[in-house]
Amino acid sequence: MILWLALTVGVTIAAGTYLALSRDVFRCVIGLSLMGAGVNLALFASGRIGSAQPAVVALGETALGEAANALPQALVLTAIVIGFALLCFALALVLRLVQRAGTDDALALRQAEPHPDDPVKPPVADPRHEPLHPPSAPDALETLR
Repeated sequence: MILWLALTVGVTIAAGTYLALSRDVFRCVIGLSLMGAGVNLALFASGRIGSAQPAVVALGETALGEAANALPQALVLTAIVIGFALLCFALALVLRLVQRAGTDDALALRQAEPHPDDPVKPPVADPRHEPLHPPSAPDALETLR
């Protein structure tokens, strides 16, 4: 059972990585979602999935015994809800991006980046404006003035 689950996790993460490295923006979003599903499966597998006993500690005992651990199940359920919301938001954002740019090719979307000679680009940090940590000499204050 655990071998099949490990194989499923590996295939899911491999497929997600393949899609995330694609030039198509929709495939990138679906690939990131698949990688999240693979991580959810790996986290779910850490909670002893083979047991069918309820996660209740018997009277007088201090340990859970052979029952499935409920904490990874709760974490995976929360991660599924967050992942679904993130997927919906990302798909809406990508849909708007494709409508505005007219393409879904990631390399063609580089038109949004500024040209190297664009005067509106953020300025390069000037070493004169960088703080001195810690000031090495009393004249360090003079260089800042």
